Amino acid sequence: MIRARVVTAEHPEDLVLAFRRMGLAPSSLAALRESLPHTRLLLTGLGTQALHFLQRLQALSDAPAALPAWLAGEAGGRPGTGMLSGHAEQFRLLVDLARGGRDELPALSKAVAAALASGTAPPALVLGDKRFEWGASTYVMGVVNVTPDSFSDGGRFFDPEAAIAHGLALAEAGADLLDVGGESTRPGALPVSAEAEVARVVPVIEGLRARTSVPLSVDTTKAAVAREALRAGAHLINDVTGFGADADLPRVVAEAGAACCLMHIQGTPATMQQAPRYDDVIEDVLGFLEAAVARAEAAGVPRERILLDPGIGFGKTFEHNLFLLRRLNELRVLGLPLLVGTSRKGFLGRLAGGKPASERLAATLGSVASMAALGGADVVRVHDVAEARDALAVADAIRRSEDGGALYAR
Repeated sequence: MIRARVVTAEHPEDLVLAFRRMGLAPSSLAALRESLPHTRLLLTGLGTQALHFLQRLQALSDAPAALPAWLAGEAGGRPGTGMLSGHAEQFRLLVDLARGGRDELPALSKAVAAALASGTAPPALVLGDKRFEWGASTYVMGVVNVTPDSFSDGGRFFDPEAAIAHGLALAEAGADLLDVGGESTRPGALPVSAEAEVARVVPVIEGLRARTSVPLSVDTTKAAVAREALRAGAHLINDVTGFGADADLPRVVAEAGAACCLMHIQGTPATMQQAPRYDDVIEDVLGFLEAAVARAEAAGVPRERILLDPGIGFGKTFEHNLFLLRRLNELRVLGLPLLVGTSRKGFLGRLAGGKPASERLAATLGSVASMAALGGADVVRVHDVAEARDALAVADAIRRSEDGGALYAR
């Protein structure tokens, strides 16, 4: 499959501020932004026809500069790769030229167009009484584990009343949604039966639904569990297998009109950390998530009701986790909101000198703030809601700041 992703780009907000400082009229900003060559796209999965088209770019126009520049990959990389660089008008012309071609060229056009649109916020999502405006701020999902063996707080909230009280406390602390889970997905965890999982999560969902309007998510891979959870009042199904474990789950979500979060995983929780390996972790995560979205849409789940999760710690090494977090924006080529969970995970403990899960709050907040400052996550999944909201308030405010003095005024 042909895929294009933005690998380097100026921050659009900073470019607008620089234009203001120069005293340029607001009406000229859009045209100037498009005239500056600040976009570079890494292309992968190119076949012979697409490569030939790109190699002949300069011959396809009377004015060679009207099309983006092409740099082909060499023998050391995966075949069918290369890079395009240019400004928006050049890319638009390429998209139009390729769209009218045959065989691989419409796929090339679609991939480049998707990459160019990746800076646009996805459509808003309504869950229950809450409207999520993606791109406006970073939202917080609070974790409610109803399990005896979760890596961080296993057993603390196994009693339904304790779990309900914990969820209400997280809602009071400012959680935008709550994620209830009845089966541990820590490395090495073994599955539990659907009956046991339903018995754990449904009373908690019913208790929370009766006492808070905060939207509820259920962390499950099973259609039988999802069906009962949605009947009890859940709004979203959070599947760590990306609809890869239970073929009936996408249909259950679609029939309920629910939303879903589809996560990347390599292997299963029982095996995922034994020897994770990738040639290109971004490429492989993108391919997995594209397939997951296709399964959801084929079952009738509207695209605008899908979130994606890169699966930090789910079949990744220490370095894979860091690389993914650094390059989250490359996943935006899929045009869907990103939910990312780093809270108290093992790679943070390693960075913090080997601290156990109970002592990883500061490291978690560092990861949360970094994602917000880089614009890499729309939702962060955390155990410590109040502290995460404070960190996000700072990071989001820094990212959105515009008052640099009178010369930066609109």
